[in-house]
Amino acid sequence: ISGNLYLYSGVNIFTSLREGLFQVVSIITTTGYATADFNVWHPFSRTLLFLLMFAGGSGGSTAGAIKQIRLLILLKYIYRELYKIVQPAAVIPIKIGKKIIPEQLVSNTLSFLALYLLIFISSSLIMSTFGLDMVSAFSSVAATLGNVGPGLEMVGPTNTYSEIATLGKIILSFLMMLGRLEIFTVVVLLLPTYKN
Repeated sequence: ISGNLYLYSGVNIFTSLREGLFQVVSIITTTGYATADFNVWHPFSRTLLFLLMFAGGSGGSTAGAIKQIRLLILLKYIYRELYKIVQPAAVIPIKIGKKIIPEQLVSNTLSFLALYLLIFISSSLIMSTFGLDMVSAFSSVAATLGNVGPGLEMVGPTNTYSEIATLGKIILSFLMMLGRLEIFTVVVLLLPTYKN
């Protein structure tokens, strides 16, 4: 992002490094700070920032979003499945460092990622019914579900969520709660079988 800023924004290399690094760290750690209006940055930088809204912090951190350990498990799972196409009889455990990840944990992680994606897509479609453009709808959901703070376009770093309809704000507030409390926790509480 810093290189892209240097090439396309016309600012010096030090400003590009400072602004790029700060925004990346702010979005990954879900602190919600902004020192620059990244709405006016080159589309490549904005796209990377949008994707980073899903990454989140480390597994044990209080940061929101998916969390990097889950993404690492997903990548290792994909690699294993591709390898098994070539070697169907291979038994390949997923490891993080030297520790083998139990298959139940891999399954839970994949379920979490599928549910996260389902909630993201359905909520983005709902937000688009309130008249938000595609970038604003998608980034408002990504920012609130991941507890990132600012999104892009209408909900960018120099704007607020005030222009969104009241029902839209209620939905985004629910997504913030869902992302902060962890999706499985809230979904289990809403299941009818939990009440018995």
